[in-house]
Amino acid sequence: MKQILEYLPIIIFTITYFYTRDIFFATLILLIGLFIQVCFEYFIEKKVSKKTKMIFGISLLFGGSTLFFRNEEFLFWRPTVINWIFSVTLLSVDFFRGKNLLKMIMGKTIILPDNVWRRLSRGWSLGFFISGLLNIIIAYNFTLDIWVSYKLFGGFLITLTYIVIMMIFLWRVGYLSLIHISEPTRPL
Repeated sequence: MKQILEYLPIIIFTITYFYTRDIFFATLILLIGLFIQVCFEYFIEKKVSKKTKMIFGISLLFGGSTLFFRNEEFLFWRPTVINWIFSVTLLSVDFFRGKNLLKMIMGKTIILPDNVWRRLSRGWSLGFFISGLLNIIIAYNFTLDIWVSYKLFGGFLITLTYIVIMMIFLWRVGYLSLIHISEPTRPL
């Protein structure tokens, strides 16, 4: 449910842009959608996560700058900065605090040795960096329509790709196995 809520402002932004062909109005709608997302998260969980606060703050800065200066280039940098912050955060928590952020988030769900958590964390860090770089490449080398479409589909597909890569990695190193459901044995 939370993942759908996180993706909803991008969906609304894309629909608004293609319906109005006005990137500035779509940006305003994006900011309103993100504000509603923050309010909804607070209403449901009685708190707002650091991730949501960071995304909302950066979106306000870059989206607000887009509207104030009437320049969509600020908006182009928003996803790149968010992805690069995630990338740097994963690495810096590991290097400077000696803790693994992915393990802190998912460690109760998945039990893995520290070296596997470290490889996953570095892989996701690289993935966030590549995602930010790809966003900028598309923003400056393709049309606005393609960039907006990429925001809707590209980000989702990249995340899905990283999840599949992570699952394959965990399977190959032996920490993810296929579950076989068999009929219960009956006593004779």
